[in-house]
Formats: sequence, C-alpha cells, structure tokens
Amino acid sequence: MLVSAIAFVPGVPKVQQIVEAFSQAIEHGEWAPGSKLPSVRELTQVLGVSKFTLNEALDRLRGRNLLTSSQGRGFFVAIDRVRPASTAWVELLPQDLLSVLRRPLATAGGDLRPGGGHLPEEWLDAEPIRQAMRSTVRAPSLRIAGLGTPAGLLPLRQALQQKLHTEGLSVPVEQIITTPNTVQGLDMLMRLLARPGDTVLLDAPCYFNFHANLALHGVKVVTLERRPDGFDFTALEHLLAEHRPSLYLTTSVLHNPTGHSFSPSQAFRLLQLTQQYHCHIVEDDLYGDLHPNPPPRLAALAGLEQVTYLSGFSKILSANARVSYVVAAPQLAANLTNMKLMSGGVTSELFEQIVYRMLSEGSYGKHRKRMVQRLMEAGGRVEQWLKRCGCELPMGFEGGMFIWARLPAGVDGEQLAQAALKQGMVLAPGTLFGYDPAHRDSMRFNVAHSDEPRVQQLFEQLLRASRAP
Repeated sequence: MLVSAIAFVPGVPKVQQIVEAFSQAIEHGEWAPGSKLPSVRELTQVLGVSKFTLNEALDRLRGRNLLTSSQGRGFFVAIDRVRPASTAWVELLPQDLLSVLRRPLATAGGDLRPGGGHLPEEWLDAEPIRQAMRSTVRAPSLRIAGLGTPAGLLPLRQALQQKLHTEGLSVPVEQIITTPNTVQGLDMLMRLLARPGDTVLLDAPCYFNFHANLALHGVKVVTLERRPDGFDFTALEHLLAEHRPSLYLTTSVLHNPTGHSFSPSQAFRLLQLTQQYHCHIVEDDLYGDLHPNPPPRLAALAGLEQVTYLSGFSKILSANARVSYVVAAPQLAANLTNMKLMSGGVTSELFEQIVYRMLSEGSYGKHRKRMVQRLMEAGGRVEQWLKRCGCELPMGFEGGMFIWARLPAGVDGEQLAQAALKQGMVLAPGTLFGYDPAHRDSMRFNVAHSDEPRVQQLFEQLLRASRAP
C-alpha cells in the first residue's frame, strides 16, 4: 500500500490532519478493505511525525472502525465498516403535518424558528457555563468513575433548597430529588402517581408532550380551557365532580403555550376545588424563573401533600446539559429515589456540579436577570408587529418566552404552518397543543426567535398569500 506524505497546515493539530487524510483514503476506496498499512516506523518517516503522534492518529482511526490491528502484525484497513447514517429511517416516522412539525420544534433544525420551544443559542451566555464546567472538571471532588448519588448531589440539592426558600417553598433537603430532565421526572412521577385507566386533567391548550407522555401510561385525559381569568371555575367544579381526576398536570407560572400565570386569587380557588375533590396537582415550573415578578407557586401556597413540584434549567441554561428536580412529600420523594435506582435514572454528577457552581457562585442569578430583561424587551416588539398583522393576543404578554396569538379571521394555523415549513420557517399552530378544533385559528410564538425582521416579513407574506382568492 502506498501512503503519501501530507502537506500539514500550520495551526491544525497533526493528529487531526492524519486522521482526516487516512479517513478520506479509506472512504473513497483508495485503500482496499483488508490491505495492510506500512509499519509504524515507515509511516513516521513518510509523514515526518513522531511515533506518539502517529499512534494517537491510528488509535482514533481504530476507534472509528476504519482500521483494525493485530499484535505483531500491524494495522489493516477494516473489512466490515459501519456505513454512514442514512436518513431513510425518517420515512418510518409519522408523516402527518403535526408530527412533522413537532420534530424540528424539538430539535435544532430549521433556519427561522418562531415556533420553537427554546431560546436561541446566541441568547444563552455560554461563558459562565464553560467556566463552571472547567472549574468542575479540575475539582478533585468530581467522581469521574463513580456512581452519582441516588437522590442527587447533596450540595446541589442544598443550593436548590435555598433557591426554593426564597420563592416561598421551605422544604427539607431530603424531599428534593434530581432527575435527568423534566420529561423523565414527569414520566417517573406518572408511574408512581397514576395507573392505567385513571383520569388526569390537563389545560387546553397545553404542552404537546403532556398528551404524548400520558398516552404511554394508559390514562384517560380530560381538558379544560385555560383562560385569562384562569378557568371557568363552575365548569372546573363540574368536571371534577363528574370525572374525578386523580391528578391535574399544569404550569402555574408562564404556562406553555399561552404564557398565562395564575393570579393569587385564581390559584386559591383552584387549590380549594382540587383539594375538595381529592385531585393531586403536579406543577411543572420550567418557565417560572423567566417571569419578572412571579406570583407564588401552587406548591408554596398549598404544600407538598397537595402539590408535587417539578422544575429544571433546560430553558434558561442549556437544552443539552440538563438537570431537573422534583420536590415532593416525604414518601413520594423516597419512592422516586428508589425508582431512579431501579430504572437507571441516576443523574449525571458532572452536570449537577456545573449547575451547583452556577447557583452558588451567583452566575445563574445574573444570567437569569439578563434573560428576563431581554425577553421583556423582545416580547414588547413582537406584540406590536403581531397586532399590526391583525392578530389578537387574548392573554397579553407578562414576560417569558411565549405569546399566544389568535390569527386573523379566516386563517387556518395548520395551513399557514405547512406553507411556512416549505420556506424554512417552523411555526407552532394551536392544534399542536390540543385536540380542540377551536385551536386551529391560534398560534404560539417564541418571542426570542420572533424578534427578527425576516420572521416578521415572511409571516406577513404568508398571511397575504393565505387571504388571496
């Protein structure tokens, strides 16, 4: 086999350049499968590199399954290589419009994402996270090879205990349990709190993953319209009396998708009725830290015998390096810890320590304040241009990520989203968030992604096209 010299580019590690050159030769068929590479001594002479550099490159190629090795015989081009990933599997996924829209909403795909569920990467201040990560990795307290603590890293839970105390929820640290993310936390709670055939109450509209997750547990779902005044409480009482739901899953502060928050009087009436009909509340507080002046959480008002509290940091810190937590009554917290052990759900201590450092050293609080202010400013601008387009905003904007808009008369949200998708823009029509046909004329807007002239211009064009005869 002939191996040619490499014209190394200054500033790029030689190991990386060797790996890239050898990979191309193998993948383009220049080196036949099963062929033997020259010896390490010959390769170091041809390439003009040290034995250490060459061995590092060969190890990486072996790790990619491009090369194999045999003691005393040398290195060979792999015969059976893993083929590049194919996109054909996507065709096996559901292809209806709402399923197609959910996929880019849950990932990083798409150029323009006014329907997205996360803040843009450029909004998130990565440097404090990187700094906390560097400090964590250097610290001797990080147990790289050990198992995480079942209930979660104690210093983090103590920091969370202090954070919750400032928000009106004083709780022993033993009742704070970390989870890998809020969806897995919710899934474990549903396994502990619900049984197939139970009835669960949801808001209408609500986060679409609530419906998807509850379907996996075989429960019956009933819904009630979330309104600016909270609920029609007479209708809520009738629903509680008729269906007797065992659980109510909701977001009390900056509800997804409407952005609504329960006022203290609304929360009081809600807690009064659910307690009367023995309906336990699971409060998902993933967005509360983005409210400029949040009202009291339901868990703080009613206590943990009536409300189980769930929160995390995926919206304000990172959608990738996630840490979430559940605050629950003593027995439920113990059961959740046991379930983490039984299901392999122990949280990454690396991520736990990163979040702990950001909470304890103050960088999280500073970052949160910047995000709140920036969202308030962006939300004001997005409100204005949506109104100019003829949209109605039934909830108003009080902060956070989302604005719930009613489209101009005669405009179908699904058709508008389908047309937008063809032009590289991901929208979130109301029917993603509930099965009520009344949601067809509504849409959720992420203010951070919508505060951009390109989004406004394309949305206006789509509206005009939808009204054209």
